[in-house]
Amino acid sequence: MSSIVTNIAALNGNRNLGITNAKMGKVLEKLSSGYRINRAADDAAGLGISEKMRAQIRGNTQAIRNAKDGISMIQTAEGAMDEIHSILQRMRELGVQAANDTNDTAARTSIGTELIQLRQEIDRIANATNFNGQNLLTGALTGTLGGTSANDLVVNDAVGNAIATEINVAGAKPGTYTFTYNATTDELTLTGPNGQAQVITVSAIAANGSLTLNFNQLGISIKLASTAGESADNIGAALTAAADDTIVVTGSGAAALQVGANTTAYDVMNVSFNDVRATQSTGLNLLSGGGVDWTSASTIVADNAAAQAFIDQIDAAITTLNTRRSDLGAAQNRLEHTVNSLGVAVENLTASESRIRDADVAQLSSELASKTILQQAGVAVLAQANQSAQAVLSLLRG
Repeated sequence: MSSIVTNIAALNGNRNLGITNAKMGKVLEKLSSGYRINRAADDAAGLGISEKMRAQIRGNTQAIRNAKDGISMIQTAEGAMDEIHSILQRMRELGVQAANDTNDTAARTSIGTELIQLRQEIDRIANATNFNGQNLLTGALTGTLGGTSANDLVVNDAVGNAIATEINVAGAKPGTYTFTYNATTDELTLTGPNGQAQVITVSAIAANGSLTLNFNQLGISIKLASTAGESADNIGAALTAAADDTIVVTGSGAAALQVGANTTAYDVMNVSFNDVRATQSTGLNLLSGGGVDWTSASTIVADNAAAQAFIDQIDAAITTLNTRRSDLGAAQNRLEHTVNSLGVAVENLTASESRIRDADVAQLSSELASKTILQQAGVAVLAQANQSAQAVLSLLRG
């Protein structure tokens, strides 16, 4: 049928040209933005996956910065401890000098005067060393075991036929930690105040043996010793009994470093900054006792015996400081590996997210060429369809 009122060919051409223009618009949008997905309609599933990946990428990137800040924090403390080490070495040198009986009372008093000044300088350095307003060497950032023997697990509590000989909570955050035990799998769970939990497998203790329950992700370790030996189930039952099913950590607790993108125990690293003040028993313990009298300059190394006792006291302080510097050094090495691991994760997550989200320019360039040709063809065909109606007029002439 020939008609000049309804031009089906033109309508068809116009419809297809509209489809081509819409597709071409999307191609141009993707090329101009650089993204394959510019709105949820482009790829709803891909958008959800890529946004989740972006959260992990940005979280891990921030975690890298957090870990590097933690390294700087440790280096600040360790740098101050290095100077304290130098002071202790000088104090020991003076002690050896004072132990020589070629020195008279006046000479030993002069040595004692310098020793008092050096001890004061250790305390000054320890009190002055801080990172972003946080004291690092006063024991403010370390966990302390609290609780009572009647209600909580403390040192020397009985655990079945074993004894809790050591409970280290220096790396823990403050709060109450609770034990649960699965007798079928021999799995002991310790859950912290923030809901973070760690599961370890308990083994039996042999006669005259010991067992360390290491909840390293929570910063807590417990050493049990037994002369008669004890089974895993009895240990688990004792630790979940009402009297010993909790560990209480007081103080401000260890510094928690967020070194992951999520909220599990494996995304947080606790670093303890112990007390290294000279005049504190929890620090270097340079106090009167054991033959050393810090009352005045004249009494510290008053004679050979006092000087010998002083040398022993300094040796103990050096050993304490060595241990605490080693702990921080180990934590720094761990953080450096954390940074490397997070860097690899960010790189690979970014590559995966790019494959989902980013535009393939080569493919889109080919599509643009195809759509351009279709657009030009569509315009030409529409023009021809509009001209076809002119042929009907020839039927009216004549």
